[in-house]
Amino acid sequence: MSIWWSLHLRRDAASVPLARRFLLGTMESAGVDPDISFDLSLALSEACANAVEHGGEYDGTSGSTGAGRDAWEEPSATASGQYRVTAYLDGEKCRIEVADSGPGFPTAGGPHTSYRKPGSGPPDPQYASYPPVTAEEGRGLCLIEQLADHVHFGNRPGCAGAVVSFDKVLKWRKDALLMVS
Repeated sequence: MSIWWSLHLRRDAASVPLARRFLLGTMESAGVDPDISFDLSLALSEACANAVEHGGEYDGTSGSTGAGRDAWEEPSATASGQYRVTAYLDGEKCRIEVADSGPGFPTAGGPHTSYRKPGSGPPDPQYASYPPVTAEEGRGLCLIEQLADHVHFGNRPGCAGAVVSFDKVLKWRKDALLMVS
């Protein structure tokens, strides 16, 4: 058995805790270990906060009308008005993806993927370098890389927008509903 869901959220700060609570509720119901749930919910909060802050419409021209929208966006809304969160839990891992319609990540060097063991060291400096100690922002991607086992930062194929996907191997409580058989 597995659980899969997708949320289409407005780029509004109130959507971040909504997505986080939805994920935490899903993991609690499934029986995921609370420490794993916390790590994934914090990583999701960071990815959603980035989508809210940086995920506005972008097509390289001024006065854009949102012609680059795809099927997941409401026809009446502009592409800058929303982002998508998708989560998949199965017996071994949870994969989460946050996609927006902003300018995306810089294309120099292509998409970034990291495989790591938790606590195994700092993130790849090309994409998620540590900000100065006195900086008040800029730690989100670094946190995601530290909290997840596999992370991919890239751009949506065929149109503007960033995609942050990450996964983590799950641990289960003894009374879990979805434990590996």
